[in-house]
Amino acid sequence: MAQDVKCEVNSCRHWADQNRCSASSIYIVSNSATAHQSAETDCKTFEMK
Repeated sequence: MAQDVKCEVNSCRHWADQNRCSASSIYIVSNSATAHQSAETDCKTFEMK
């Protein structure tokens, strides 16, 4: 499992120094039957600060 998750969404509650994600777990979903690029996915871990 990834130990260093980067995130540039500074309006997220889990955003930390050096663009790191401080969430205890990450949940990402696909917007289509089969995602082929990052634009077809969403981070469900996002919480507004």
